[in-house]
Amino acid sequence: MLVSAAVCPCPPLLVPAVAAGAAPELDTARDACADALGVLAASRPDRLMVVGPAAGPADLQTYPQGAYGSFGGYGVAVDVTLDGKPHEPGNGHARSGAPLPTSLAVAAWLLTHVAWSASPIQGLAVREPLDAERCIKTGSNIAREDERVALLVMGDASACRTLKAPGYLDERAATFDAEVARALGSADVAALAALDESLATDLKAAGRACWQVLAGAAEGASLGGALLYEDAPYGVGYLVAAWS
Repeated sequence: MLVSAAVCPCPPLLVPAVAAGAAPELDTARDACADALGVLAASRPDRLMVVGPAAGPADLQTYPQGAYGSFGGYGVAVDVTLDGKPHEPGNGHARSGAPLPTSLAVAAWLLTHVAWSASPIQGLAVREPLDAERCIKTGSNIAREDERVALLVMGDASACRTLKAPGYLDERAATFDAEVARALGSADVAALAALDESLATDLKAAGRACWQVLAGAAEGASLGGALLYEDAPYGVGYLVAAWS
């Protein structure tokens, strides 16, 4: 059963070394993510499932605890492992298996900064776009696998909020993001499940599928929600929420 969830954005810019001189611009978002992760730890789950969007041929790709990720592609020597512990060269972490996609690498970085040690961790990459029915079923299956499950759900809202946004300006973006923010802040499972897949794709909202995995996992759990952060720096909607 799902006992808690945290929803965080997944831009690599959350990692200060990647953001460089612009790092302070996302300090408030980082603090909100830390607060959301604190809610997860306090729920004492039997397992934490980290869910994030990814490109690739597989609809769903799982990653074991300790899976390795790197931000070397962004020009910085920052490595992470999906275990809530800082990665250091030579600490025994083998670089075996597929590397973490960016969304899960960002999640791994966030977890190291709250010293996660509450439970085992597993990663799940969700291909964009994956249909809502499959996402919801996946979430439902996750919630049934353990007595107490927590989710860390990574994903950005629309990327079309301004003229300089990655997806240029789309007048529908602000309304879409506002509805997602309302649904996440009130733990409105039905609203998340009903998100328009085509519109989300048009608006480049990479979090849509992962939010619908959350909707499937939370069905019947009767959790309450709180919206901890809502903004659109760089023209991309970033949302942080906690459910418990």
